[in-house]
Amino acid sequence: MAPAATGRPARDINREPSWLEARVTPITLRRLNNFRNNRRGVWSLRIFLVLFITSLLAEVIANDRPLLVIFDGDLYWPTFVDYPETRFGGDFETAADYRDEFVAELINEKGSMLWPPIRFSYDTINYELPVPAPAPPSAVNWLGSDDQGRDVLARLIYGFRISVLFGLVLTALSAFVGISIGALQGFYGGLTDLLGQRFIEIWAGMPILYLLIIVASVLTPNFWWLLGLMLLFSWMGFVGVVRAEFLRARNLDFVKAARALGIPDRTLIVRHVLPNAMVATITFMPFTLSGSITTLTALDFLGFGLPPGSPSLGELLNQGKSNLQAPWLGISGFVVIALMLSLLVFIGEAVRDAFDPRRAG
Repeated sequence: MAPAATGRPARDINREPSWLEARVTPITLRRLNNFRNNRRGVWSLRIFLVLFITSLLAEVIANDRPLLVIFDGDLYWPTFVDYPETRFGGDFETAADYRDEFVAELINEKGSMLWPPIRFSYDTINYELPVPAPAPPSAVNWLGSDDQGRDVLARLIYGFRISVLFGLVLTALSAFVGISIGALQGFYGGLTDLLGQRFIEIWAGMPILYLLIIVASVLTPNFWWLLGLMLLFSWMGFVGVVRAEFLRARNLDFVKAARALGIPDRTLIVRHVLPNAMVATITFMPFTLSGSITTLTALDFLGFGLPPGSPSLGELLNQGKSNLQAPWLGISGFVVIALMLSLLVFIGEAVRDAFDPRRAG
């Protein structure tokens, strides 16, 4: 009797397993297949990785220094090394300004310069704008300049990088703290869980945004200060999912059997119970990442974020609000932030589907 048609190609049971199939568990392989089946999530991940890798190479793409200088038969790398002006026949021992016409003429007499596609860094001011800043898009400034004469595209590239790196570091640290506290509460329960929950309820009731604004207005803000301040509150989102999983698993038979055999609590938590809790945690992380980036953008928009002059997407939106006659400022910042958050949300949905046990691979 012929097998019934199922709409799927029949598997060849005699074929050799692929490299991936031979090295991962069936559950992991099913999750990977579920992720690949979400085409929107796969393409979002590809686009996000391309944009993120491009931003990591920001100094090579947008810089006010040439990538390579060939002078008198020698090679110089100004992007990575500071060279004095006297190295190229100038008069000063200070770092060479390669955009200066005098220095450029000295180098071109005995060599040449290889420039990046965008000849501006995030803090480079274009003093040769044809109109007062903010200048509209042109062949020199592809997305125009901001109200201080800085290239908008260069600031977008650097701002995208610092926003994503900030979100990744904050998400990783928040996950570590939240998972640790949630695991301890759920595994031991009792008074430990009771005191932990009361503390979280009090801590979560604080006005987080106002506290961040107050502290940021007193202290000199920088990347690490903002990271530490936001870490004080961002870890609480992971506690609930991890605690619930540990409360469920602590009474299972394999945990009771392991305790009867004398296995230490640390081994039980890390090796036996924590992997089950990581499923819900991993699906939660992309949304935490997008929330971290949104909070940083909001603080920068209000003026309580990164130090003045830093490449900031929120600061660019603030300039767009203050310069309505220059729509390229607000539109550029909005498009980048909307694209970034949309990609992260789509990736998070694909990860959630991948770990959903109700979906077949």
